[in-house]
Amino acid sequence: MALPGRLTHSLIIINADITMAKTGDIVRFLSSTGGGRIVRIDGQIAHVEEEDGFETPVLLKELVVVTPAGETASGRDAFGGTAQAAQRKEAERQSKLVATKMPEAEKPARVEETPTGDKINLVLGFQPVEIKHLSTTTYEAYLVNDSNYFLYFTFLSKADGDKGWTTRFAGVVEPNIQLFLEELDRDQAGRLDRVAVQYVAFKRDKEFQLKAPVAVERPMDVTKFFKLHCFHDNPYFDTPVIAVDIAKNDIPQRPMVFDSSSLEDAMRQKRAEDRRPTRQPVKKREPAKDGPLVIDLHISELLDDTRGLSNADILNLQVDTFRKVMDENLRNAGKKIIFIHGKGEGVLRQALMKELNYRYKGHDIQDASFREYGYGATQVTIRHH
Repeated sequence: MALPGRLTHSLIIINADITMAKTGDIVRFLSSTGGGRIVRIDGQIAHVEEEDGFETPVLLKELVVVTPAGETASGRDAFGGTAQAAQRKEAERQSKLVATKMPEAEKPARVEETPTGDKINLVLGFQPVEIKHLSTTTYEAYLVNDSNYFLYFTFLSKADGDKGWTTRFAGVVEPNIQLFLEELDRDQAGRLDRVAVQYVAFKRDKEFQLKAPVAVERPMDVTKFFKLHCFHDNPYFDTPVIAVDIAKNDIPQRPMVFDSSSLEDAMRQKRAEDRRPTRQPVKKREPAKDGPLVIDLHISELLDDTRGLSNADILNLQVDTFRKVMDENLRNAGKKIIFIHGKGEGVLRQALMKELNYRYKGHDIQDASFREYGYGATQVTIRHH
C-alpha cells in the first residue's frame, strides 16, 4: 500500500541508506529501538556496537544509516563533546523522529499472552505439500513458538559426513506464532540427518523472567520423509507432519554441546526467501480421539544411542514400551493402536504376540494396513473385560 506524501520519500531514502551501510557508519535499527556504530560486516550481517559496549549482529537490510563514516570529525566537536557522543545523540534523535512518523500499521502488534505461555514449547514441523504423493512431493518446514516470548533463533542442519553445520534460517519468531522456514525437495530432506535450533528468549516493553540461551540438536531418520505412516497428527497442524520437539515446558529436548563458531557461521547465511505468508497465529488443536495411536518400536525411535546394549537389552526395552502403551490404554475401549515392529527376523513380533496371547489376551489383533504402514505392523483394538 502506498504511503502518503513526504513519508513515502523518507522510506525511499531509507532503502538507499540500507544498501550503503559500511563499517564505521552510525546506524539505527528498523525493527526495534536503538542503534550504534558498525564495527565489522560479515556478508549480510553487520555487527553493531551499542552504547553499552555490546555488539549486536543485525541483517544489513534491517539498518538505517544515520551518519556515514568519516562525516563527523574525530576528537571533540565545536560543543566540546566527543564525536562518538555526538553520533549517538544524532542516532537517537533520528530514531525518535522516524518512530513518530511511523504509520500505525507499521508498529508491532500487541502481544496477546496466554496463561501457560511463560513456559516455552517449541516444535519443528515438516509438512508434506502432497501427502498422497510422497514420491514426488516437497516438504514445508515450520517453527512453532507456543510461548509468550520472542525468540532470536537459528535453524541448522548437518548431513552425515559433513564437518560442520549449515544455517537454514536465522531470525526472530514472535510469541504464539507458527513461522514458515523453507520448502525442501526430496534431496534436501534426505540430507537432514541432524537438525539443531539455537534460541534466546526475551519480551519487549515489559519485565520478564530471564531464561538461559538454549541449543538443541536432534537426529533425524530421513527415511521417514518417504513413508506415509511416519507422518502423524499434531495439535499445531491441520494435516499429518513429522514433528520434532525442541523444548517442552521450558525443558530443552536433548541439549547439544554449544560450539560458538556455529553461531558465527549462522549469521553469515542468508535467510530463506519468503514465497508465502510466513507467520500465522499458533492454533493448538486437541488430538483426534477416533484416530489410531501409532507406536514405532524400532530402537532408533526409542534411543539415540544404543552403544553398550545387547540384543536382549534392546528387546526388553521394546517390550517394556509396548507394555506401557497397553497399560495406559486398557480403559479406552475401541481404541486402535498400531505397533510398528518391522519385518526383520520376527523376534520382536513374536515377543509382542506372546504378550497379547497371555498378558493382554482378549483384545482384537490384526495386521495393520500394508498401504499405510508397510510390512511389519500390528493393529490392536482394545476391548472391555
